[in-house]
Amino acid sequence: MIDLEVPKKFRPLVAQARGMAEEVFWPISRKYDRAEHEYPAELDLVSAVIDGLSDSGAGQGAGASSSTRAKDDGATEGDVAAVGSGRRAKGERENKNGSNLSSVLSILETCRGDVGLTLSIPRQGLGNAAIAAVATEEQKARYAGRWAAMAITEPEVGSDSGAIRTTAVKDGDEYVINGEKIYVTAGERAELVVVWATLDRSLGKQAIKSFVVRRDNPGMRLVRLEHKLGIRASDTAAFSLEDCRVPAEDLLGDPEIRIEGGFGGAMQTFDNTRPLVAAMALGLTRASLDRTTELLAEAGVVPDPDRPAATQPAAAARLLQMEADYQAAYLLTLRAAWMADNGKPNSMEASMAKAKAGRTCVEVSLACVELAGATGYAETELLEKWARDSKILDIFEGTQQIQLLVIARRLLGYSSRELK
Repeated sequence: MIDLEVPKKFRPLVAQARGMAEEVFWPISRKYDRAEHEYPAELDLVSAVIDGLSDSGAGQGAGASSSTRAKDDGATEGDVAAVGSGRRAKGERENKNGSNLSSVLSILETCRGDVGLTLSIPRQGLGNAAIAAVATEEQKARYAGRWAAMAITEPEVGSDSGAIRTTAVKDGDEYVINGEKIYVTAGERAELVVVWATLDRSLGKQAIKSFVVRRDNPGMRLVRLEHKLGIRASDTAAFSLEDCRVPAEDLLGDPEIRIEGGFGGAMQTFDNTRPLVAAMALGLTRASLDRTTELLAEAGVVPDPDRPAATQPAAAARLLQMEADYQAAYLLTLRAAWMADNGKPNSMEASMAKAKAGRTCVEVSLACVELAGATGYAETELLEKWARDSKILDIFEGTQQIQLLVIARRLLGYSSRELK
């Protein structure tokens, strides 16, 4: 059963990530917000530290590596009953706190410092989590230590990932990819880009596969870098793929088109990455709440969780309400990550975590700017920057509306065709 306390073995990692946020990210956060598209050179040292932690076994980095698909271990009804009674069932796997949970906890802390800088740490991209979710063991070993971005979104094909039009045609021992990709986080800086493409448009989403494309592939051309409202420290790229030839061995996972459930392998990526994005939102929310609480305390407003909200100043009552929303999002995110570590299907829970954390992040960051008044709106504080950064966390890896649609389908037992 899930334990809601931070596992003891992860506490040094969490402390180190918190120190990184406060001592490295906060001092340079405004600098790289203003210097959009300039690579934060300070992150090379951060990356080296993370690599050292991973090599020593003390840290898991920012990518998720375990499968989220449960495997049938032959459990019987008696086994299930034993679990329900609190006894460990015969053949039952031990509770595992693995890389998904450690990644969530560490990302929460680094994003308390800066979301854009966290997204810019070398070799810690969302594409790395995608590789970890669906790649074969041989592929994982081959791509180990490489920085991977993820390219899904296309012009006029946003939230409906199953409608992508980029094609991949088999030609001998290679695939030839043609299409366009936009909003690729860390697309310019990464060494690899995980590109979603369809093997056969007529078959719809079942024919969609993901391919690892080297950033220096001559068939993948950088079109532009986006100028953005927030997370300016992170580059966001648009690419054109023209007769981009990729070795067949760089198709992630199963190359066969499977009409039944064929899209599940590609979509499994989101089961791993959505809790990570939820953790990013939690980090920004935590930073906003902490700083606003400090500013209000300086003004003599201190929330008291033991008193009814109606008997406290409006600002104090608002802080208490936002803290409750944060805790709800935090627990949902821990649950989704824990399920991934323990091989339990977590598609619905991952969407719940992302939906709650994304919405909470936007609402809290804007409310904190309001509560801090002129101070919250000025560049003397990071509150206004955090408010700008927050919006993307409610959009990428699936918008708020898409998350609610996924949750509804799971709860009601409908397919994507039955509930659109």
